[in-house]
Amino acid sequence: MIKTIIIDDERLARNELKKLLLDFPEIEIVAEATNAAEGIEKVESMSPDLIFLDIQMPGKTGFDMLSELDKSPHVIFTTAYDEYALKAFEVNALDYLLKPVEPKRLADALQKLQLEEDKEPFQEGEIPVNRSILNEHDQVFVKDGERCWFVKLSDIRLFESVGNYAKVYFGPNKPLILKSLNALEERLDEKVFFRANRKHIVNLRLIEKIEPYFNGGLLLELKGSEKIEVSRRQTVKFKEMMSL
Repeated sequence: MIKTIIIDDERLARNELKKLLLDFPEIEIVAEATNAAEGIEKVESMSPDLIFLDIQMPGKTGFDMLSELDKSPHVIFTTAYDEYALKAFEVNALDYLLKPVEPKRLADALQKLQLEEDKEPFQEGEIPVNRSILNEHDQVFVKDGERCWFVKLSDIRLFESVGNYAKVYFGPNKPLILKSLNALEERLDEKVFFRANRKHIVNLRLIEKIEPYFNGGLLLELKGSEKIEVSRRQTVKFKEMMSL
């Protein structure tokens, strides 16, 4: 069983979440709290495996609460606001659910928890890094300078390496994020996102056209009209994946 505490100042939100969690028998709700101070007390006395944490609460925020805990359990944020998403990922939250919580998103978040639980425990001195696989229905937070987006992975058609950064293509936008393509590739579902060459990862669902290219490679045209060459080596892999 996964010992769980719900921390939210809205009684209706707590009740709604409890109702949704009835579909997940492995989740055992051991307590509820209505503010950060109460949350800290319950977490420290009960040592839960997981907390569902609201951000905007009277007094201290959910982030304040986390900063005061000696040892933090897994955290899934539940909030009505999406502007805190970047900060949520910075504190290594498992997921960030917007209210009203959708059953599908809740199921995805709990699947990430399962993946984390299945991993070997960290050695002392190791810094935990979120390496759970993101699926195409997940939303990710993208920030470039002062501009921020909360984007569904299925809407991202291309990641392009630019030095230590990656350019993220979705709609008319092409922001830069401080991530290497290798780090991104580790977290992306390989059935959806394909490493076409050293510099590009493409969304297979958003390929418009495929043409043979010189040296036995392929040329992909994406829905945004970008043309991406598939290296000869990756062409072999691409054909194996896409063949009947």
